[in-house]
Amino acid sequence: MAKRKIDYRPIIGLLILILVVGYLGYNVRKKDNKTYSAVTPAFASVLSDVKPAPDFELLDVKGKKVKLSDFKGKIIILDFWATWCPPCRAEIPGFIELYKKYKDKGVEIIGISLDEGGVKDVLPFMKEFGINYTILIGNYKVTQDYGGIRGIPTTFVIDRKGNIRAKYVGYRPKEVFERDIIMLLNER
Repeated sequence: MAKRKIDYRPIIGLLILILVVGYLGYNVRKKDNKTYSAVTPAFASVLSDVKPAPDFELLDVKGKKVKLSDFKGKIIILDFWATWCPPCRAEIPGFIELYKKYKDKGVEIIGISLDEGGVKDVLPFMKEFGINYTILIGNYKVTQDYGGIRGIPTTFVIDRKGNIRAKYVGYRPKEVFERDIIMLLNER
């Protein structure tokens, strides 16, 4: 009598699907009397504590002074990053696509480079990757103004009124930022 083989692939597939849905699902938590919303466990955005994004003046890669307030009235994705950071590099193609798709709808993407080499590190990298959005050279003050950047990438989503609406620490796929962009575009 031959042994009957059990095909575990459908069961394993179902378990993986359940884990993925559970991981990506929305979670709402209460902590310190504030409501936090999470798309993934690493993301936490304080929804009840909306505050203005600190203004800054930094140099772009051509030496021109740029202020955050220059983009008043736009939705801004503000990304602290570095050329040597693998998760930062992984996010860049998504930012390039999002900027192409939404720049004419009032969306600006600003990368603040934290590379120690400044422009000499960033400019060749921008050309190699085809970066089409604003890149500024960061400094200690701007990192402190944004709460002390402790890990990169750290990305802020800023609404048309200049308020920080979300903060992401670590890599996120472009769909996460696109969801935020669409939500803010639909606000009036």
